Amino acid sequence: MARALNRLRQGGELSTVIPAQPQPPGRTPAAALSIASNTTLILLKFVAGSITGSVAILTEALHSSIDLVASVVAYFSVRKAEEPADEDHRYGHEKIENLAAAIEGMLILVGSGVIVYESVRRLLDDSPVDHLGLGIGVIAFSAVANLGVSTYVGRRAQATDSAALEGDAAHLRTDALTSAGVVVGLVLVETTGANWLDPAVALLVAAAIVISGIRILSRSSRVLMDEALPADELAAIRSAVASFGERGVAGYHKLRTRRAGARRYVDLHVQFRAGTTLEAAHDIAHALQDEIAGRIRGADVLIHLEPEDRMRPGTGDQAVTGEA
Repeated sequence: MARALNRLRQGGELSTVIPAQPQPPGRTPAAALSIASNTTLILLKFVAGSITGSVAILTEALHSSIDLVASVVAYFSVRKAEEPADEDHRYGHEKIENLAAAIEGMLILVGSGVIVYESVRRLLDDSPVDHLGLGIGVIAFSAVANLGVSTYVGRRAQATDSAALEGDAAHLRTDALTSAGVVVGLVLVETTGANWLDPAVALLVAAAIVISGIRILSRSSRVLMDEALPADELAAIRSAVASFGERGVAGYHKLRTRRAGARRYVDLHVQFRAGTTLEAAHDIAHALQDEIAGRIRGADVLIHLEPEDRMRPGTGDQAVTGEA
């Protein structure tokens, strides 16, 4: 015990970490529902596109095919992310969700390129479209179905803080919006007879898909690069530490944060006032961990214990007053 107390006085490597909390259920069924929905809609759209000859409907079928691949990626990523940490992955498998979201974003961009190519080709050929009533009905049904599934998947993503489900929900929302646009385009073709409106609408669909893909890719890449937590969450962490001023915390420094899937990782050095015993510092550190975890969803907190005299003014150390 004397050796441990001496290490605390010298700012040794005594640290304490709050155990990782189990992830909430509900991610895998949501991803499975997305797969089933996309599979059904792909078949309907390809049949309708083949009958009508509409490039807008065929591009919608291609879009749903990309959504299906994304949903499969999301399904396997959330299953893997739910696995506990092991000897080879001591921080768990949460980051695979962010990798899956990045893959989904890239798939969206690839699909939009194919849509642009096919739309331009049809604009130049001025291909006719027929039996638009069937196509309008199929795409309208698709829009309603995707809106319903995306709402459910989005709620599960929010409830479980799942990056993969969030990306999947974004796919489905984009598909619902673009389907609505295709319906408008097909109605215009039916009423005006202007066949060029069909590939023109498909180009607008591609533009919407590109925007969605860039957003998903940007969000996931920031997490993969270990970007710090948002300003509001950092402020909550600092506020939690400051609230322990009356309990013996003198200051802190080296606050580092990052995110992996639904998990937030927080580590910092906390200085304790002179005279604080190792046992007291340890108990206070655990209470501070609980406080931070209560304010930051899915937080995994590691605290390094240091004595008050380790504070170095002008080096970024943050002092904590005795006032709450």
